[in-house]
Amino acid sequence: MTSTPRTALTIAGSDSGGGAGVQADLRTFFANGVHGLVALTAVTVQNSLGVQGFSEIPVDVVTAQIKAVAEDMGVNAAKTGMLATAEIIQAVAKTLDEVHIGRSTDTPFVVDPVAASMTGHALLREEALEAIRTELFPRATLITPNLDEVRLLTGVTVTDATSQRTAAESLLEFGSQWVLVKGGHLYEAADCVDLLTDGSAVIELSGPRIDTENTHGGGDTMASAITSSLAKGSDVPTAVAEAKRFIERCVQEAYPLGAGVGPVSPFWRLASATLAE
Repeated sequence: MTSTPRTALTIAGSDSGGGAGVQADLRTFFANGVHGLVALTAVTVQNSLGVQGFSEIPVDVVTAQIKAVAEDMGVNAAKTGMLATAEIIQAVAKTLDEVHIGRSTDTPFVVDPVAASMTGHALLREEALEAIRTELFPRATLITPNLDEVRLLTGVTVTDATSQRTAAESLLEFGSQWVLVKGGHLYEAADCVDLLTDGSAVIELSGPRIDTENTHGGGDTMASAITSSLAKGSDVPTAVAEAKRFIERCVQEAYPLGAGVGPVSPFWRLASATLAE
């Protein structure tokens, strides 16, 4: 009999173009050997050129999805993506407490604060940003903002290693156990350096800066790869290091699709498995 894989829950919006959101999360979960569970928060209208609109899922439906899968199938780790409104964020936080997901429980919780577009513009109103700070971050095992989201959440503009550490310290004050300040948007730097800290340990993860415009879904893929490793029992530094290697290869294998920004690709993992057979 086939053994049941570990489970990971994504609480996020959809991407009609298939490169980000729950679609990116699910294919990353699959590529990393975990069973993906979904609580959909919004349906977006988007393609490679950008988001053209979205419709929120009713709050009671969002929370019912979380409860349904948690109470029946069990959740080994969870993550958030696009949560759209303060009302959804607050309801999700309350529901996570009810199903025992978060840093105070045995189930790790990763918050990817999807708050900025690819061009750096805010996607959330200030009340929703405040709900992320006060409702989600204190419950998070790890938060994974990019540099535009760091600026929106803390007011700190990261320009170098020193300001990256200052940003991490500011983010820790919101209450998460760990902070990962991703350096992918520091385009002037020769390498892509991510900073992971819990206030005591400070870990720099350096990788090559890959020359491609096709990076759609990179943040979602990184966060869901971390969540996959946490679901399988890794500690946070190990999970982040594994995800760093995974996303680097996904960016290397990114492909053009449509007239705009193509997606990062986990297909290499499937190809490697096929070749290994």
